[in-house]
Amino acid sequence: MKSDFQYSTDFYGMNARELGHTCMHLLCTAGEGSFVFNEHCYHIARNDLVIPMPHRVKNLAAHKDMQVEWFAADYKFLQNLLPSNNYSIGGSISLNEDPVIRLTDEQAQHLLEDFHRLRDRMGGGHHLQFYRELMGSLCLTMMYDIFEAHAERDATDMHTDRTAYIVKQLMALLATGISRTEREVRHYAERLNVSPKYLSATVKRVTGHSVTSYIDRHTIPLLKDYLNDERLSLTQIADAMNFTSLSYFSRYCTKHLGQSPSEYRQSLQPK
Repeated sequence: MKSDFQYSTDFYGMNARELGHTCMHLLCTAGEGSFVFNEHCYHIARNDLVIPMPHRVKNLAAHKDMQVEWFAADYKFLQNLLPSNNYSIGGSISLNEDPVIRLTDEQAQHLLEDFHRLRDRMGGGHHLQFYRELMGSLCLTMMYDIFEAHAERDATDMHTDRTAYIVKQLMALLATGISRTEREVRHYAERLNVSPKYLSATVKRVTGHSVTSYIDRHTIPLLKDYLNDERLSLTQIADAMNFTSLSYFSRYCTKHLGQSPSEYRQSLQPK
């Protein structure tokens, strides 16, 4: 059974199969090591933060004095925490090209504190809903601490070729809120004058993620806004978001929110 949250100090565990659904954050605290990601070899040392997709990591090697700490969380869980127009969307492009971020001593210390807060609150006898909200809040703090260092590294935009241009145009389209009614890859491919196959392959190659994952990422906050408005019936929301049926709308909510629309609304009520 997969776990939404994992913490470890085992460098060689960073590409374990059970981490395939997660986003990993690994900090080297001492020594040196290396790994291969997307067919490129990366060398890391103290204060280097690594944010790779675990299933693409291989050929791990560590000096005997190397020490690391890492925290991994379910990718969709983290994705749903953030507003759709935040830095992480553009940042995922650069992390797919280079997953290593050099931190200052202060930044590394802040990140370690984030890791330890998450580690100390993992598991336990918490109410499921409150536990996920608690972990979400701690994860959000960690990610914003990382964004600061990531933005400093990528202050200069190096993505000028056509493939990156296509990805940026897709992100610009999604930022308009169009996914409220348009969630088919074919629609975006037509808007960008490319084939669905080309768009899917390009986005996957540049970012490491699918077009659908980005469409869903922009749709979910819109969906939550509608569900939070008690004046709207579920049928009205399904119609406003262009779902072909109420049952399809319900399945979409269950898949992306972990609850049916009615269950989600019930969870908003004060206990």
